[in-house]
Amino acid sequence: MKKSLALAASLSAVALLSACHPLRWFRSGGSCHETKPYTKAVSVAPLKIPTGLDAPDTTNALHVPTLNEPAPPPRKPKDPCLEEPPPFQTVKRPPPQA
Repeated sequence: MKKSLALAASLSAVALLSACHPLRWFRSGGSCHETKPYTKAVSVAPLKIPTGLDAPDTTNALHVPTLNEPAPPPRKPKDPCLEEPPPFQTVKRPPPQA
């Protein structure tokens, strides 16, 4: 009886702890403040087609536009991770007067 009670208690504890927020750190591979491999990605030169061969069809190719905006400010180690958008408030403007 004690073994089944202990087993049930341990299974329920595991079930409850599996959804805890602090354990996401282990599942996601670390903190959001660590450098991720994708941030070191670089562009490669376009495909060079040898003479005598046809170029591939690139009509459905993904074209990534250039970024003409300044980089966002760096996040400090104490800043929370952006797992969801930050809270913001909209400014209610008075209705236009006729």
